[in-house]
Amino acid sequence: MTQDTLNKQAAAVEDSSIEKSDLPKPQMKFATRAVHAGSPHDPVTGAVIEPISLSTTFAQTAVGAPVGVYEYSRSDNPNRSNFEKAVASLEGARYALAYSSGSAATANILQSLAPGSHVISVSDVYGGTHRYFTQVAAAHGIAVTFSGSIEVDINDLVRPETKLVWIETPSNPTLTLVDIRAVAEVAHSYGIKVVVDNTFMSPYVQNPLKHGADIVVHSVTKYINGHSDVVMGVAAFNDDTIYTRLLFLQNAIGAVPSPFDSWLAHRGLKTLHLRARAANENATAVATALEASSHVIAVNYPGLNSHPQRYIAIKQHRNGMGGGMISFRIKGGAEAAKRFCQKTNIFTLAESLGGVESLCEVPSSMTHAGIPRAEREAAGVYDDLVRLSCGVEDSEDLVADVLGALEAVAQEFPSKQ
Repeated sequence: MTQDTLNKQAAAVEDSSIEKSDLPKPQMKFATRAVHAGSPHDPVTGAVIEPISLSTTFAQTAVGAPVGVYEYSRSDNPNRSNFEKAVASLEGARYALAYSSGSAATANILQSLAPGSHVISVSDVYGGTHRYFTQVAAAHGIAVTFSGSIEVDINDLVRPETKLVWIETPSNPTLTLVDIRAVAEVAHSYGIKVVVDNTFMSPYVQNPLKHGADIVVHSVTKYINGHSDVVMGVAAFNDDTIYTRLLFLQNAIGAVPSPFDSWLAHRGLKTLHLRARAANENATAVATALEASSHVIAVNYPGLNSHPQRYIAIKQHRNGMGGGMISFRIKGGAEAAKRFCQKTNIFTLAESLGGVESLCEVPSSMTHAGIPRAEREAAGVYDDLVRLSCGVEDSEDLVADVLGALEAVAQEFPSKQ
């Protein structure tokens, strides 16, 4: 793919998309944009759902003159492009780029930094992000410093070579919140860019760019797709320089999603607002029941007034929503946590989150097992911590399932209650 073609693609995004009916105006409400953004009617058949464009290559009318903006499907594809437009619209961004996974999105952003660069990250991050920061980034000459209280520490952690601040809010899996604007104001005073992993909240609940972030990333696998049948990632942003650099790396590295996965993710995105609301309602009910249980040590959920950073959720999340994710510490230790996940009937013991079905897991033994125990516990990820992803089932059934599992575990570990 030539630089000229890359420039044509950038110009096409900048010049043509805003005027088309497939990209609703920003003042339109979220649900309208979710359904219609990046969804043009087929000009030949009138189909209201876009076809899947499986072609790997596109005809040219002359040497170096493709019929349209598409030349080779690694570089760009109609399904991927439409999905990217939809995500950009929902995040309030000018641009979005899709990747083969959330980890690939992370890698592309880190690869955009020059060797010798320094990154400041919250310490409580997804295990795959921690793995990349500690075991891969160093090989490219990038150093990462972790902070458990980034709003307080950021001034002291900045170095001349610091180029990026990485935030997860809520964090995975303790659901710690970060005041994005507070961190962004400090970072920007040093000329440092801010990235926010928004996977746990989705574009429906939180839009980090509106709070000062420069880049927002998602594991599309989770809430955006929402049906546990696609692995993808995406990054959204407004800056032209960031777009040009990441567009080049997206093509050069080639960790891109297939047309079919892009089509599926776009289909899932259209119902994000409905699923996110249902998950929030269910998580609120489950978290409230957990907090009232004598078998639980502590509950982490930003929708509860007991959450120490509830004020941030009220300021940063739509209507102060807590989202669909919960974590809690169970009495009885690590074995009790494992047994709880085996005693549930509706919550499935599995990694991942954000799907229509409810899931449970023990982070210390599963998603975060690769992080040394001392680091895990310093971030609040103890062996007795259970993580729940609430789906869209009936809330009464989910509450009954959780309370039933707690009672069953309490009978197995009576001396530890």
